[in-house]
Amino acid sequence: ENFLHKTSAPFSTNSYDAFISSNTLNLSSFTKLMKKLQEIHPEASRDRIVDALLEVRKNNKGILSGLSIDSIVKRTSVIL
Repeated sequence: ENFLHKTSAPFSTNSYDAFISSNTLNLSSFTKLMKKLQEIHPEASRDRIVDALLEVRKNNKGILSGLSIDSIVKRTSVIL
């Protein structure tokens, strides 16, 4: 009877969810980061920016925490 209440949340394919882990960036930082990258790279789609951010994360041992937003922007811009 309580089994249904203990199941995990459904998987989301939202690009924000794919990018953010519980200890990486909060929503405010992600929003700032996306805004900054979209201003610098207006030709890049949101999905392309998220893909580049995921690549930056992969190249940084799978994490973004510890990197400043400016550093993340620079590394992402190189990829874009």
